[in-house]
Amino acid sequence: MDWPGVIEYYREFLPVSSRTPIITLKEGNTPLIPSRYLGNLLGKRFQVYFKYEGLNPTGSFKDRGMTMAVSKACEEKAEAIICASTGNTSASAACYAARAGIKCFVLVPRGYIALGKLSQALVHGAKVLEIEGNFDVCLEMVREITQKYPITLVNSLNPYRIEGQKTASFEICDTLGEAPDFQIMPVGNAGNITAYWKGYKEYYANRKIKSLPRMVGFQAEGAAPIVKKKIIAHPRTIATAIRIGNPASWKKAEQARDESGGVIDMVSDRQIIYAYKLLAQHEGIFVEPASAASVAGLLKLVKMGYFKTRKLNKPITKIVCILTGQGLKDPALVMKAISKPKRISANFRKIVNELGY
Repeated sequence: MDWPGVIEYYREFLPVSSRTPIITLKEGNTPLIPSRYLGNLLGKRFQVYFKYEGLNPTGSFKDRGMTMAVSKACEEKAEAIICASTGNTSASAACYAARAGIKCFVLVPRGYIALGKLSQALVHGAKVLEIEGNFDVCLEMVREITQKYPITLVNSLNPYRIEGQKTASFEICDTLGEAPDFQIMPVGNAGNITAYWKGYKEYYANRKIKSLPRMVGFQAEGAAPIVKKKIIAHPRTIATAIRIGNPASWKKAEQARDESGGVIDMVSDRQIIYAYKLLAQHEGIFVEPASAASVAGLLKLVKMGYFKTRKLNKPITKIVCILTGQGLKDPALVMKAISKPKRISANFRKIVNELGY
């Protein structure tokens, strides 16, 4: 079947009508990949899966929400959209604005956006402004701008973003034939954990699934306002996508955690880098650093004995880790985290010796 994109496929669950122009690049339908390495690590009672959102059109989960936000903006005859971004939102907004034929404005924190993401926003023709301040300052600015000028805000404060992003939970359930027992994901601005929980609840209410997962989120240690219960004025982490000190969906993320009986915790940059390498070298999946926070979190839970203290009534416990973006979003980190290529002369014997033969 030719995949039509998330709006057409899940139209019955989305606030669209015949008047909504569908702006799509056929986002969604991303694979749920069974883990080989982590599955063996946890034991036979566990099945671990990766929802690899890096295979969306701009390389991240943001496209699910952006197809909805831009489609609804076009329905309302908007001439321009705007967002604050640590990278992925800007890339997606610029891409879908180009597809729709409308203007896109982006505010990013100066020096805190990965080159791969910035280049995407620029090549799609967005007007990008680097602001002296962090993401939270940028978000405050765009909120004020949209209150005073006829420009549509497409950050996750826009409810249509959440509507589009919830479709990933539908896909997980459709693939598994049920909801997972645990879903583990990175948490930055917290719109995504909010969206997934909304999707699971809607599928449950419509009797598409018989149970709900525990929602487990992980922030970076240097940018963990939900965990530390306070705004982080100067968030720090190598995982730029979740380098946010005052999440817009803070309360809704806590609601998802509490309603599901889950947890929101944090992982260090060292743990993120370890998981980043593990995914690439043992699972064959290249992700951006923020994505690796979910796997770093899973490893932390295993080490803590988290699953041993839970009542696991099923013979097989299914765990889904959300991988939010692909590794080419932040190629600079690879060169910092991984050994550089060794230089050697074009000598056959030297080369073979270096290969270990």
